Formats: sequence, C-alpha cells, structure tokens
Amino acid sequence: MSAIEQAEAQLSELDLLASMFPGEFIVHDQLALAELKDCIEKRTMEGRSSKVHFTINLTLDLPEEVMVMFSLACIFPFKYPDVLPEITVRSPALRRSQQSQLNTELTTYLQRTCLGDVCVWNATEWVREHAPGYLSPGTPSSSTTESAVPPADLILTRLWIYSHHIYNKYKRKNILDWAKELSLCGFSMPGKPGVVCVEGPQSACEEFWSRLRKLNWKRILIRHREDIPFDGTDGKMERQRKFSVFEEKVFSVHGARGNHMDFGQLYQFLSASGCGDVFQMFFGVEGQ
Repeated sequence: MSAIEQAEAQLSELDLLASMFPGEFIVHDQLALAELKDCIEKRTMEGRSSKVHFTINLTLDLPEEVMVMFSLACIFPFKYPDVLPEITVRSPALRRSQQSQLNTELTTYLQRTCLGDVCVWNATEWVREHAPGYLSPGTPSSSTTESAVPPADLILTRLWIYSHHIYNKYKRKNILDWAKELSLCGFSMPGKPGVVCVEGPQSACEEFWSRLRKLNWKRILIRHREDIPFDGTDGKMERQRKFSVFEEKVFSVHGARGNHMDFGQLYQFLSASGCGDVFQMFFGVEGQ
C-alpha cells in the first residue's frame, strides 16, 4: 500500500468502529484524527506527526449474570495496516500474568491471520470469544470495578510546534492570548524558524493546536509530542510540567533582517528547563 492508501484504510476502519461501537469507541487524540483527515484530503503525509490513539470498551456477559469490562487500547502506526496496530487489552478483573498471556496470544493471532489488512474488529471478536477463559473463578462484576483508561484531562500533553517563521504581531498575540485562556504553560519564540511549546491537559493542548493550525502559515507542524498519563493524584500533573508560565522568548537576533534568534541561547533555555534533548530533534544538530 502507498502511504495515502494506508491512511485511507485507517480512516475507513475508524469510521466503521465508531458506527459499530457507539458510546464504547473513544478517540483520545482528536488532533491526530484531524491530521489524518487533513493528510488524506491534501493527498500528502507532510505534516502528520501524531498516531491515532483510541479505546474500545467491551462488556462481556459471563455465566451467573456476571458482567466484566475489557478495554482495548489501540494505536495505529503510520504504516498500518501493512504493520500490526499496537493493541493492549486490560481489565480490572485480570491479574497481571493473565493480562500478559492474553495480550501475547492476541498478538500471535493477529500476526497469523491479519497482517496486511485492517484487524481491530477481528481483535474485538477474538477478545469476546477468548477473554473469559483467562479469568479466575469468582471474578467480580464490572459494577464493582473500574476501567483503567484515563480521561483526556488526566493526560499531560506537551506539543513542540515548528513553524517556517513567526513574524506577524497578530499571530504572536493570538499565541499568547490562547495559551493564557487555556491555562497552558510553555513558550513561543518568534523569528525564522518559529518555535512554540505548550503543555497542559490534553484537551486544552489539542484546542490550542486546532486554533493555531487554522491561521495562514507557510509551514507549521508538530515536530514532537509527549503524552504523560496520570492517576488523578492531586498535584502530580503540575509536578511534571517543564514550565511554570507561558511567555514569548526573544533571544539575541542576527541575520540581514534581524529575524534569526540565537540558537545557542535557545539551547541554554531548553536545557535549563530540562528539555535540552528536544533541540536536536528540532534542528538535527546537537546544541551548544
């Protein structure tokens, strides 16, 4: 398959799953889904930076009126369906060893029967048929247990956004205003190239990117993305932030037009914030 055909197969399967599992199919990363649709529409994979991540919740009816919840956490690699998706089955009713064995045997089944074709529906059917066999006798029902899938606002997201340039004063103001409105931390660096980093609850970061990418840009993309799940413990998300506020960083400028920021100062700023490794990811060279 070509890259476009792979993307079309992914979107077609996502549409099918949404219709087959209403209320049970949850896309965690709307930004990645929007990127997928945009790439298909433009017939290019340029600008696609995030994999689609979703969950399907299945409730299985067992003997003696017992109901048990299983969740399939799925991630589509960019080359899916030519490579297998990442699927992890979880249930509060499973011990760790049972869950590990179930996932190993599901992967073996998919490798044997589905490689090169869409397969999430096959995976759900396999779980329906085989998952009850991994449960211990006396398994509690789902009414007394909870799914371990974190909601979007229990995920700290950090987006590293690259732009060909950021000069326009209205765009710069929008970036500052939207970050403040959405309670995001991070920074923006105007000039050529332009760099924006936002961090905060996943839903807020996705809203920020949705607004930003709709502005008129020569080129803008998410160069790197970090998603850190939490268990809801008070203050835990705040401790994982790299930045305490959102601010515009203007370093020493050079170049004929005075529009190139000093990358050495940018690297020092990133290193002081615990993000020095991102510099090479952005620019392809080690910072100094």
